[in-house]
Amino acid sequence: MKHVVVIGAGITGVTTAYALLKAGLKVTVIDKNRYAAMETSFANGGQLSASNAEVWTNLGTIIKGLKWMLRRDAPLLVNPSPSWHKYSWFTKFLLSVPSYEQNTIKTAEMAIEARQHMFDIAKDENIDFDLVKRGILHVYYDAPSLRAAESVNELLRRGGLERRRVDPAEISALEPALKGNFAGGYYTESDFTGDIHKFTRGLADACSKAGGKFLFGRQVEKIEHGPRIIISSSVEGEKELEDIVADGVVICAGVGSRRLATMVGDSVDVYPVKGYSITVNLDSPEAEEGAPWVSLLDEQAKIVTSRLGSKRLRVAGTAEFNGENLDIRHDRTKPLIDWTIKRFPRVPTNSVVPWAGLRPMMPNMMPQVRSGKSENVFYNTGHGHLGWTLSCLTAELVSQLIRTSLTK
Repeated sequence: MKHVVVIGAGITGVTTAYALLKAGLKVTVIDKNRYAAMETSFANGGQLSASNAEVWTNLGTIIKGLKWMLRRDAPLLVNPSPSWHKYSWFTKFLLSVPSYEQNTIKTAEMAIEARQHMFDIAKDENIDFDLVKRGILHVYYDAPSLRAAESVNELLRRGGLERRRVDPAEISALEPALKGNFAGGYYTESDFTGDIHKFTRGLADACSKAGGKFLFGRQVEKIEHGPRIIISSSVEGEKELEDIVADGVVICAGVGSRRLATMVGDSVDVYPVKGYSITVNLDSPEAEEGAPWVSLLDEQAKIVTSRLGSKRLRVAGTAEFNGENLDIRHDRTKPLIDWTIKRFPRVPTNSVVPWAGLRPMMPNMMPQVRSGKSENVFYNTGHGHLGWTLSCLTAELVSQLIRTSLTK
C-alpha cells in the first residue's frame, strides 16, 4: 500500500487525507498544533459561497484599496513597511488583473462542484457542523454599487451559478432581522453556511477511524525528495528529529506552504492576508430572535455573517496585509461589533469572542493543486478567502493526481 504524508491539518489537509484514504492509500497527517483546525480553519466567516467567487484582481478593488490605505478601520489595511515578499506579491497581483474574468468564472465553477462533495462527506460520516441552508444575501446601499454588482453577477452566471436580484422589500422579507436602507441585493439560494472547525474536527475523527494517522505538535524541519520521501519533524523543546519515510507528500500547510516548498525546490507564493471575526453568543431568547438566519454579505463594509446553530452568530471581515502577524487589534474588531449593533439592534454584544486568522492567498487568487518539480511532491494550498468553500473539491482533485502519479 502506497504511503502519503499530508502536511497540515486544516480544512485542506484533512479533506485531502480523507480523499486519499478513500482511494485506498496509507495516510499520515503532520501538524504543528495539538489538534486539527486550530489556525485559519478555526473561526472563519462560515460561508460556503459560490456567490463570493469573484477574485480580487480587478481595478475596482485596487482603487478602493488605495483609498482605504490611510484608514485604520478600513476593510483593507496594508502595512507600508518594506517587505520584498509583500511588494513582489503585489506586483504579481497587478499582473493578474487581465485574468480577472476567467479566474472568477473558474472559481464559481469549482465552488458549485465542491458543494456536492461536502454534502456527501457530511452524510457519509454523520458530521454535525451547524449546517444552515438558507442561502446568502448580498446587499448594496446605492444604485452605482448595485450596477457594479450586475457585471460580477454576469461572470458568476457564466460559471453556472443561479442567483436572483432582489429589491428592498424582498431583502426585508428574506431577513427581517436586518436593519438598513438598501438599494437592492442579490440572493443565492443554493449557498449555505457551517462551522469549519466542527466539520474539520469531525472529518479528522473519521480519518482516524479509517486508519489515518495524525502526528500533532510536530514542526516539519526538512523534506528529502526523490523516489522515496523522507520528512523530518521536531517536537517543541526536543532537539532530536523523527523521520517518516513515504511514497509521496502533499503540502496543505496554508501560509506555511511557502517555507515548505523551498525545501523541495519549489516556489509557492502564498501571502498571509489576515482576516478577523467575532463570535457573538446569543444567550437569551431575545438575542436568538434578533439574529439573522440568512447569511449576509455587506458589499460596502466587506462584512459577512453566518448563523452557527441557535446560540452563535459569526461576523467576519477585513483584509490586512501585515505579514504573519496574528495580533487581535481592537481597531480591527470594533468595526465588526459596531456593524452588528447597527444592523441587528436586538443582538447584545456583551459576550463576544474575537479571532484572527491568516488566509493563504496566491497573487492570482487561484488555489494551487498541482505536482511539484520533484517526483512525488504535491500541493493543495493557496485557497485564499475560499478555502472552506473549495476544499472538498480540491482534495478530490489532488487525490486523483497523486493516485495517477504513484501508480505509474
